[in-house]
Amino acid sequence: MLINDPVTIAELAALYPLYETALVHNDVDTLNAMFWSAPNVMRFGVSENLYGSAELESFRASRPSAGIARTVKRLDIVTFGKDHGSITLEFERVAPDGRLIKGRQSQVWVRMEEGWRIVAAHVSLLPSL
Repeated sequence: MLINDPVTIAELAALYPLYETALVHNDVDTLNAMFWSAPNVMRFGVSENLYGSAELESFRASRPSAGIARTVKRLDIVTFGKDHGSITLEFERVAPDGRLIKGRQSQVWVRMEEGWRIVAAHVSLLPSL
Protein backbone atom coordinates (compact mmCIF):
# COMPACT_ATOMS: atom_id res chain seq x y z
CA MET A 1 0.00 0.00 0.00
CA LEU A 2 1.21 3.47 -0.87
CA ILE A 3 1.49 5.55 2.31
CA ASN A 4 1.83 9.33 2.14
CA ASP A 5 1.49 9.71 -1.61
CA PRO A 6 2.59 13.33 -2.22
CA VAL A 7 -0.30 14.03 -4.62
CA THR A 8 -2.90 12.73 -2.16
CA ILE A 9 -1.34 14.67 0.71
CA ALA A 10 -1.42 17.83 -1.43
CA GLU A 11 -5.12 17.29 -2.17
CA LEU A 12 -6.00 17.03 1.52
CA ALA A 13 -3.65 19.89 2.42
CA ALA A 14 -5.55 22.08 -0.05
CA LEU A 15 -8.95 21.03 1.34
CA TYR A 16 -8.22 21.49 5.04
CA PRO A 17 -7.92 25.30 5.01
CA LEU A 18 -11.38 25.43 3.41
CA TYR A 19 -12.72 23.39 6.34
CA GLU A 20 -10.98 25.59 8.92
CA THR A 21 -12.30 28.79 7.31
CA ALA A 22 -15.82 27.37 7.20
CA LEU A 23 -15.52 26.32 10.85
CA VAL A 24 -14.39 29.65 12.29
CA HIS A 25 -16.93 31.56 10.16
CA ASN A 26 -19.72 29.09 10.94
CA ASP A 27 -20.33 28.41 7.25
CA VAL A 28 -22.79 25.60 7.88
CA ASP A 29 -23.42 24.80 4.23
CA THR A 30 -19.72 24.26 3.51
CA LEU A 31 -19.20 22.23 6.67
CA ASN A 32 -22.16 20.00 5.82
CA ALA A 33 -20.88 19.52 2.27
CA MET A 34 -17.43 18.45 3.51
CA PHE A 35 -18.90 15.58 5.55
CA TRP A 36 -20.16 12.34 4.05
CA SER A 37 -23.92 12.52 3.68
CA ALA A 38 -24.85 9.13 5.14
CA PRO A 39 -26.32 7.53 8.25
CA ASN A 40 -22.86 6.07 9.03
CA VAL A 41 -20.99 9.38 9.33
CA MET A 42 -20.10 10.29 12.90
CA ARG A 43 -18.60 13.14 14.91
CA PHE A 44 -17.67 13.04 18.56
CA GLY A 45 -17.49 16.58 19.92
CA VAL A 46 -16.55 18.17 23.19
CA SER A 47 -20.00 17.51 24.64
CA GLU A 48 -21.90 15.58 21.97
CA ASN A 49 -21.87 12.31 20.06
CA LEU A 50 -23.42 12.71 16.63
CA TYR A 51 -24.40 9.84 14.35
CA GLY A 52 -25.64 10.32 10.81
CA SER A 53 -25.93 13.38 8.60
CA ALA A 54 -29.20 14.56 10.15
CA GLU A 55 -27.69 14.79 13.65
CA LEU A 56 -24.56 16.56 12.39
CA GLU A 57 -26.56 19.07 10.37
CA SER A 58 -28.98 19.74 13.25
CA PHE A 59 -26.04 20.33 15.62
CA ARG A 60 -24.40 22.80 13.24
CA ALA A 61 -27.65 24.68 12.65
CA SER A 62 -28.10 25.27 16.39
CA ARG A 63 -24.46 25.72 17.46
CA PRO A 64 -23.51 29.17 18.76
CA SER A 65 -21.10 30.82 16.34
CA ALA A 66 -19.42 33.26 18.73
CA GLY A 67 -15.98 32.50 20.15
CA ILE A 68 -15.09 29.60 17.88
CA ALA A 69 -11.99 31.11 16.30
CA ARG A 70 -8.87 29.11 17.05
CA THR A 71 -5.21 28.86 16.17
CA VAL A 72 -3.96 25.61 14.68
CA LYS A 73 -0.67 24.76 16.41
CA ARG A 74 0.12 21.50 14.65
CA LEU A 75 -1.45 19.72 11.69
CA ASP A 76 -0.52 16.27 10.38
CA ILE A 77 -1.79 14.49 7.30
CA VAL A 78 -1.27 10.78 6.66
CA THR A 79 -2.65 9.06 3.57
CA PHE A 80 -3.23 5.40 2.82
CA GLY A 81 -3.41 4.70 -0.89
CA LYS A 82 -4.96 7.43 -3.02
CA ASP A 83 -8.43 7.40 -1.45
CA HIS A 84 -8.00 7.41 2.36
CA GLY A 85 -6.36 9.81 4.75
CA SER A 86 -6.41 11.27 8.22
CA ILE A 87 -5.92 14.83 9.36
CA THR A 88 -5.07 15.43 13.00
CA LEU A 89 -4.35 18.71 14.66
CA GLU A 90 -3.79 20.53 17.90
CA PHE A 91 -5.39 23.92 18.42
CA GLU A 92 -5.64 26.75 20.94
CA ARG A 93 -8.45 29.18 21.63
CA VAL A 94 -8.78 32.02 24.11
CA ALA A 95 -11.91 31.71 26.25
CA PRO A 96 -14.05 34.79 27.00
CA ASP A 97 -12.52 34.89 30.48
CA GLY A 98 -9.00 34.98 29.00
CA ARG A 99 -8.05 31.36 29.75
CA LEU A 100 -6.09 29.52 27.09
CA ILE A 101 -7.99 26.45 25.94
CA LYS A 102 -6.10 23.68 24.16
CA GLY A 103 -7.74 20.99 22.10
CA ARG A 104 -7.27 18.39 19.42
CA GLN A 105 -9.16 17.20 16.39
CA SER A 106 -9.00 14.17 14.16
CA GLN A 107 -10.74 13.50 10.88
CA VAL A 108 -10.88 10.46 8.61
CA TRP A 109 -11.22 11.46 4.95
CA VAL A 110 -12.29 9.16 2.10
CA ARG A 111 -12.44 9.95 -1.61
CA MET A 112 -16.03 9.27 -2.67
CA GLU A 113 -17.58 9.54 -6.14
CA GLU A 114 -18.52 13.14 -5.27
CA GLY A 115 -15.02 13.95 -3.97
CA TRP A 116 -13.21 13.92 -0.63
CA ARG A 117 -15.51 13.67 2.41
CA ILE A 118 -14.98 13.45 6.16
CA VAL A 119 -16.48 10.14 7.33
CA ALA A 120 -15.52 10.34 11.02
CA ALA A 121 -14.35 13.19 13.25
CA HIS A 122 -13.44 13.78 16.87
CA VAL A 123 -12.86 17.01 18.79
CA SER A 124 -11.79 17.17 22.41
CA LEU A 125 -10.38 19.70 24.83
CA LEU A 126 -7.40 19.10 27.07
CA PRO A 127 -7.93 19.68 30.78
CA SER A 128 -6.66 23.02 32.07
CA LEU A 129 -3.80 22.78 34.50
